[in-house]
Amino acid sequence: MKQNSPQHYLLLALTSVALLSAGWLGATGLTLLVALIPLMIISENLSESRRDWWRMSLYAAITFLLWNAATIWWVWIATPIGPITAAIVGSFYNLCAFMAYHYTSKRAPRALAYTLLVTIWIATEWAYNSADVMTFPWLLLGHGFSGDCWAVQWYEYTGIFGGSLWVLCSNIAIFEILRQRSTTAIVRALMILLLPIALSVTLLLCYTPSDRTTRISVIQPNVPCYEEERFVANKLDPREDIKELMQGIPSDSDYILMPESALAYIPTIGSVDEAQLEFFSPELRALMAGEHNNTKLITGASTIVRYGDSHTTDTAHYYPNFGWYDQYNSALLVNDDGLVEDIYHKGKLVIGVEAVPLKSLFDLFEIDLGGVSGQLGWGREHTIFRNSGVAIGPSICYEGLYGAYFAGFARNGAEVMALISNDGWWGDTPGHRRLFDFCRLRAIETRRAIARSANTGISGFISPTGQVIGDRLEWDEEGRLTADLELRTEKTIYTLYGDWIARTATLVAILATLYYIAYRVRKRNYLVD
Repeated sequence: MKQNSPQHYLLLALTSVALLSAGWLGATGLTLLVALIPLMIISENLSESRRDWWRMSLYAAITFLLWNAATIWWVWIATPIGPITAAIVGSFYNLCAFMAYHYTSKRAPRALAYTLLVTIWIATEWAYNSADVMTFPWLLLGHGFSGDCWAVQWYEYTGIFGGSLWVLCSNIAIFEILRQRSTTAIVRALMILLLPIALSVTLLLCYTPSDRTTRISVIQPNVPCYEEERFVANKLDPREDIKELMQGIPSDSDYILMPESALAYIPTIGSVDEAQLEFFSPELRALMAGEHNNTKLITGASTIVRYGDSHTTDTAHYYPNFGWYDQYNSALLVNDDGLVEDIYHKGKLVIGVEAVPLKSLFDLFEIDLGGVSGQLGWGREHTIFRNSGVAIGPSICYEGLYGAYFAGFARNGAEVMALISNDGWWGDTPGHRRLFDFCRLRAIETRRAIARSANTGISGFISPTGQVIGDRLEWDEEGRLTADLELRTEKTIYTLYGDWIARTATLVAILATLYYIAYRVRKRNYLVD
């Protein structure tokens, strides 16, 4: 096994790239359970010298950068700087964890090195997941199982950080088989690999569906995101198409979902001041067409909150003769009279498009990036929409990436979830497919069924076990779907306690780092062997 040629090390690094990427490219994510072993073999063969530290850094950096490039390249279609920034930041976090392992494994007990690898990796994932800015949790290890929901039903207890823990512990356990070649190591590895799967299958078999249901319809209007594409498709004004789709929806649906930016493509609406939402009424009343007397519409919209002369929030912008204002990416609850009953403002914004990193620097130099392509306002409340006794959480697009945030709707009383999205910015790439699959993990974490309406691909329904219900509307399809979804009120462990594994890992990482420092001091003073 031990070879020292650069070509051999490069081959091992590329093997890690392939194993890490599989789950994000439509294959199984179970390859993650061995994906770091090639890198660990390189580390094992290198010495503790400074020269070999830099060599290990190079191979690890190549691995993590290529992993990012293979899985998030499609972001380039909407914003070229996006995948570059995400790859650099994400790779840096991964590199911190792995190099802490490499450095420590040469100078301290191996158990401590393994502890630092696991806890620092999860702690940095949590940092990347929790920040308001410079956050892009696409490649958190636990997300890699979005196509293997049958194997991770225990996410209702742990969330995706439980998946990251499983991946890291499995890699360590299997690597120990290569090192020790002992029966004990084999048994330990089999237990770490198979017990989570056995638990997941048991939870799936024992799951009891709720006998309470709600009927929800979703619309996919298939409106191109870019104006030149809408011109070619003759969809500069898609109102008639949307009306036709709505007319075919059953009259007994409790909710109709339209996608995130549905109203943005209707020229007479645009962004509307929250204080004057009656301006929406004529258009929305026309869309409802009086045929859904007990149905409410959930649709995306761009809304404005005006503050007058008061600079109320850090994200507010100023316009002469208009005053200070925030612009929000919002979800509206509209009744059958076309009146807006409730509003939810998006709380997890897309970095670089809806949220500006280091905005204080732009403010310092009085650079205004505007409210549409620059800094939007942050929603701070998990608003729950209600109709006919059914409480629904109105999540928007990017929020489907954030387990703890998504679970906030269930904590606030949502019995079922809606997710409205616009995935058309990236074309027919893995982006929209993974966004749908990540919703399957959110369903397991909260045990809430999800209805998803996208502008184009993928719209459909997901059960509380993460299974796709019925048909889906794929990329470049126009249509509507209706399904009866379970209503559940119980709160999972993850819903109640969120990312408790990540918080614990962060604490253990700090303690393990302090222990390592103390160990080195004692060793320097000949107090330990």
